[in-house]
This record gives sequence, structure tokens and C-alpha cells, in this order.
Amino acid sequence: MARANTKIGDVFSVKLDDKTKKYFQLIAFDLTQLKSDVIRAFEKKYSLKSNPELSEIVKGEVEFYAHCVSTLGLKMNLWEKVGNTTEIGSIKDVLFRDTNDYGSKAGEEPVKLSKNWYIWHINDKDFTRVGKLEGENQKAEIGIVINPLGIIELLKGNKYPVYYPGFE
Repeated sequence: MARANTKIGDVFSVKLDDKTKKYFQLIAFDLTQLKSDVIRAFEKKYSLKSNPELSEIVKGEVEFYAHCVSTLGLKMNLWEKVGNTTEIGSIKDVLFRDTNDYGSKAGEEPVKLSKNWYIWHINDKDFTRVGKLEGENQKAEIGIVINPLGIIELLKGNKYPVYYPGFE
């Protein structure tokens, strides 16, 4: 998919309900994970009527990082681009995790607790298999590419994906 209408630094607004919205920013393209967009979502909720400065938004607390396809959310009218800023924070310490225990065949019970994890940083050459998640690795973000509706669920504070395994 062409990236003609999104680029690093773009900030997006997402309507959560009839009164509030949140923002996220495209901060990288992760060649390790299907060349997907990496976003950082901000914790603060704003009134739908407010129009904060980009500098205020990107100085806010980061709620989560995720992989997604920002252009698809635009096409689905789930969010809108509100601007671009070169302030994207540091991406070197953003850590993702995934497991091959995610997903199940029809009729099978999904794995609820995995001890088969791997981790990576944005654009790592390889995944690092760690088995059980311990210490700082437990803070790693789920690294699958999340569809736009899933991003909205995360922005609303809901678990997504619902059947993704835990680690403890």
C-alpha cells in the first residue's frame, strides 16, 4: 500500500464517543513486522470541541505503542489526520512481544498463558526468543499488526485482541 497520505510524525484524532477524543502519532515503519506503521497513542482524553496544539498532544503521556495500518483507518473514516510534527520521541527503547501460541483452530481452546515468547525492538534484524516473559520484557507491547477497530478498542481502554495469551 502506498504511503502517499501518511508519513512519520503525522498526528491523528480518534473520536471515542459523543464527547471525547484521543490522539495517536505515526512514529516509525517497522520492517521487522510486515513493514507496518508503529504508532504511539496518548493517554489524555480531550473534548470533541477542543483543538489542542500538536506540541501539547505529543508531550502527553504515552498510553501504548502498536503496529497498525494508519492509511486503512483513514479510508474507513475511523480517524483523521490533524497535522505533522518532527517530535516523535525516542523509538530505540520501544519493545514488542509476540508468541506463536496466539490463535487456535476451530473447536480448540485458545492458549491462555504462554511461555513461548519472543521480543524485538523496531527494525531489529531478528526476533529474540525469550520463552517465559520476565523482568522488563513483561512491559513489552503486543507486537501483532492491529486492525483499525482494534486500535480504537485499545484507545477506549479495552483489551485487544481479546484472546491474546497472557504471560503470568
